[in-house]
Amino acid sequence: MGFAVTIATAQILDQLKRVKGPELSGNIVDLGLVSGIVIEGGQLSFSITVPARLATQLEPLRAAAEKAALASPGVAGAQVTLKVDHTEEQASPPPQPVRSAPSVSQSEAIPPPMQKRAPPQAPAPGAKAPVPGIGAIIAVASGKGGVGKSTTSVNIALALQASGLRVGILDADIYGPSMPRLLGLSGRTQSGENRTLIPFEAFGLKVMSMGFIVDEDTATAWRGPMVMQALTQMLREVAWGELDVLIVDMPPGTGDAQLTLAQNAPLAGAVIVSTPQDLALIDARKGLKMFRKVDVPILGIVENMSYFQCPDCGGQQAVFGHGGARAEAERIGVPFLGEVPLVMAIRATSDGGTPIVVSDPESEQARIYKDIASGMWARLTEERMLAGGQE
Repeated sequence: MGFAVTIATAQILDQLKRVKGPELSGNIVDLGLVSGIVIEGGQLSFSITVPARLATQLEPLRAAAEKAALASPGVAGAQVTLKVDHTEEQASPPPQPVRSAPSVSQSEAIPPPMQKRAPPQAPAPGAKAPVPGIGAIIAVASGKGGVGKSTTSVNIALALQASGLRVGILDADIYGPSMPRLLGLSGRTQSGENRTLIPFEAFGLKVMSMGFIVDEDTATAWRGPMVMQALTQMLREVAWGELDVLIVDMPPGTGDAQLTLAQNAPLAGAVIVSTPQDLALIDARKGLKMFRKVDVPILGIVENMSYFQCPDCGGQQAVFGHGGARAEAERIGVPFLGEVPLVMAIRATSDGGTPIVVSDPESEQARIYKDIASGMWARLTEERMLAGGQE
């Protein structure tokens, strides 16, 4: 078995020698830029080390390396990531002008309606390669499953879309995709030019999910490299067109899939969804720490199933406790975006494929999601301005 892998690796490296280096001199193999080659079945993954000052310009190099790897005998799929080398940057840091952070007025922070265009990108040296056409990518995450993260994600996306933004949603849960059911979609995704996947559309959203690739009742028994390849393809090899924002419905937890997206996708920020009880908050903290480790701003926390609202008497009961997520947001110094109640209407419309924001846009529940989306967008705008993105 070891001998077969060695032969395959040598063939792959021969193919990769056809790819020129970041500054079009030499090739990526002889320059020593290729590392971390993993072969599992017909799936291949590896990294290319690139200078920090060129990182945002080298998506074509990554794509060329992937194409070359796929030409190797026996390779059915390839996942290639760019690994940023900050050594050059640290040796001679460029002078930075001294500038004060601009103030953010209330009208700028929460515009009524929200701004039509996403806040401008402000990639720092060594930033992850952007996805062409997408203004901002926002992850909606939770530390554990069962807290209503996907329902929250789709209603936030629809709230942003209702405000006039061009919105897409990526269902990144490889093992338990929810978007086809939540948005009443079915069928298999089709490929367009250059094997680019064509997203589905629902209620004005562009949608991509593993649920369009495998049947709903089929178990996805994939291991790390295959999962990473699928996530990269669903993010970077989809005909998203021009979007102001892409919402990524993250898988629950903090494993390989979550780290792949957090480390390789140019996330503008993350929203954490939790229920109020301590057990859920313990896992939510792990998600918060993961994003902070990879320098992704936390845009806020949402408390889902915050209280049960009786449909007959209108009374409220704290089934899972109440206020835990708000207290956690205050403790760590991030915005608290809002409380979503546990009500039959949200569950029924989600199961029916017509989320509450579109099926009953004037309802109190729809207003809550719209307020959460507005607060999230305001925080994103503020983060971009403070980072120097507002001219």
